[in-house]
Amino acid sequence: MHKKMKKKFLSLWTGEFTATILFALVWMQYLALFEWADSYLSSFSTLYAFALLEFILLQGSYYWFLKWKQLKRKDYSHLSYGQLRLFSWFKKMNLFLIGIGFLVLIYQVIVFPLEFYWFLFLYLFAIIEYINYYHIRLSYLTMDEIKEFIRQKGFRSSKLAKELKFFNK
Repeated sequence: MHKKMKKKFLSLWTGEFTATILFALVWMQYLALFEWADSYLSSFSTLYAFALLEFILLQGSYYWFLKWKQLKRKDYSHLSYGQLRLFSWFKKMNLFLIGIGFLVLIYQVIVFPLEFYWFLFLYLFAIIEYINYYHIRLSYLTMDEIKEFIRQKGFRSSKLAKELKFFNK
C-alpha cells in the first residue's frame, strides 16, 4: 500500500509539473510557428487566463510533491502548519485572480469577441483545476478510482480541501 501511494503521488506531482512545462512550451511553439496564433495567444486576456491556469497547476504540483516527500519519510500526517498556511493563502489568491478574470471576461466579450473562445477555454480550465484542488475531487483516472466514484455515488472532497479544513479548525 505504501509503495502504491508513493508511486501515485510521484505520478501526480511529476504529471502536473510536466503538464505545466509542456503547456508553456506548446504555447511558445504555436506563437513561433503559426502567424494566426499570435493575435489569439498573445492578447492580454488570453495571457492572463493562461498564467492563472499555470499558477494553479504549479500549486497542485507543489502539493503532490510535498505529499510524496512526506510519504517517502513514512509520515502520514497532514502537511505542516506553515505549508497549510501557504496553501490557504494560495486559495485566497486564486479566488481573487479568478474574480479579476471575470472582469477580464467581460472586457474580452466587449472589446475582442474573436479571441473570446481561447480566453474562455483557459479561464474555465483554470477554474476547474482550482475546484479540483481546493474543493471537490474531479479527476478519476484509474478503473479502481472510477469504481470507487460510482460506489460513493458522487464527488468527494479533494485531499487538499480535507487538509485545509483541518487547518482552519
